[in-house]
This record gives sequence, structure tokens and C-alpha cells, in this order.
Amino acid sequence: MATLGILNDLQILRLSPEGAYLDGGAEGEVLLPIRQVPKGSERGQNLAVFVYLDAEDLFTASLRPPLAQLGDVANLKIAGVNKDGAYLVWGLPQNLFLPWKEVKQEHKIQIREGQMIMVIVCEDNSGRVIASTRLDDFLSDEAEGLAEGDRVALVIGDRTDLGVRVVVNNRYWGMVHNNEIFSTLTRGEKREGYVKALRPDQKLNISLSAPGYAKVDAIAPSVLLTLKRNGGFLAVTDKSKPEEIYALFGISKKVFKQSIGALYKTKQIVIEAEGIRLAPAE
Repeated sequence: MATLGILNDLQILRLSPEGAYLDGGAEGEVLLPIRQVPKGSERGQNLAVFVYLDAEDLFTASLRPPLAQLGDVANLKIAGVNKDGAYLVWGLPQNLFLPWKEVKQEHKIQIREGQMIMVIVCEDNSGRVIASTRLDDFLSDEAEGLAEGDRVALVIGDRTDLGVRVVVNNRYWGMVHNNEIFSTLTRGEKREGYVKALRPDQKLNISLSAPGYAKVDAIAPSVLLTLKRNGGFLAVTDKSKPEEIYALFGISKKVFKQSIGALYKTKQIVIEAEGIRLAPAE
């Protein structure tokens, strides 16, 4: 059965000049327009397609998934606004509808053509796929099934006195504290992060760098490459500011110290008072 808003694995029932008609089960045939039908497609073949409603409310398929699927949080551009709401660009011929009732009062000032707005893709009471800025209605402050060190997908949220709130795996709210931030974070930006701690109240503390030594093996080659590109010497030490280290390597000061420690032990670098240097070839 074809399900709106997500990828479906549907079988080709027949081919026509209009395109491929796919088996949508109870929803009937679903058209994949001819321009997207892969060459050599045959009756009985299965295709992975995204299913949405076209301008005439007909189930339609696309081989190209949109920028966000059902349940995803994304920062989308506003294509137009009218008395009913806004229409968002999400990579399909039919724009994603954001009804006014799904816009929080403080977000209404952002609803202008050409602006970016952070939304979650959801369903209305009739099962139609829409957008909402009411993220708190869909995301939980209390996480389940995650543990310290787990890699997670993030969408950057709003800044607070403690740091920056982030959407974790499109399901939970988490916090990146100020002492973990070494670069500019933009609302709606997608990042990779790690669970730094799952607190007793089930809230998530998130780090933008892998905890402990998990990232050292991956970072060490980058440190060596940066040294080579700078003539074999960098004026950076364990006394350098975290912002300087992040600008050079994109890592926290803690991970940097662990990385140069590992490189020093394996005699690949020399640590000097003014910086680090590539060890001479033996």
C-alpha cells in the first residue's frame, strides 16, 4: 500500500506514454511521471519512490526524495504566502503546505516569501502531509534508546543562556553547552554529533566532537596533513585558545591534545615551546 510522505517500495503494474503506473494497493495506481522512469524499466519491477499528492490531489511518485520526509525536521525556504498559510520549497513540484494554525505566534514574523523557516513534516487530521513550526508538540525532552558516545544526527535550534538547543535524530531535544561550541552554529543547520551524557532526568547533553579517544585515530592524519601543508610547523600548543584549534582542525582542544599526544608517542611529531613540528625522517 502506498503511504504519503515517505519512501515506498512499489511494483510497476504497467508502462504508458505518461509514465509508470505503480501498485499503490488500496490507494490504486500511483503514477511515476515518464521523465523519471528509469531506462529499461519493466512490468513487475519494484521501484523505491517517494509518494505525495499532486496539484489535483492524486497520489504521485518521485524517484527523487524531497528535502524532508514525514517526521523530519528541516529548514525550508518559503515560496509563497496567502490567507491560508505558507508554501515551502522541499524539492517536489508540489510545495509543502504550512497552515497558519501550525505557526507559533513568535514565528509569524518569519513568514515572508524568500525567508527560511524551521519546521517538522507531519500529518493533519485528514492524513495530508503538511509542515508545522510547533516542534515542541512532536519532540520530547526525554530520550530513549540512546547511550553515551552514540553518534546522532542534529538540526541546530535556538541559542539559550546555557548553549544551543538541537534536534536529535528528529525525535528529541538536546543541548550543546557553550563550552562545547567552537564555531558559528546556524539555526536549521544539519550537523553530526555525539551523546555526551544522558542525564538522570533523561535529557541529552550533546557534543559536536566524538568523546574520549574515539576521534583520535581519525584526526591524527588530518593533523599531519595540515602540518605538511604549512611547511612542517604549526604555531599551536596545548596553551592555544580552543577557537584557534577549532579553526585549524575542526576539533575541541581536548581531542587536539589527545591527538598530538598520540602522534608524539609514535614519533611522528616533535612538540616544541612555540608549536608542533613534523619529526624528521629517519
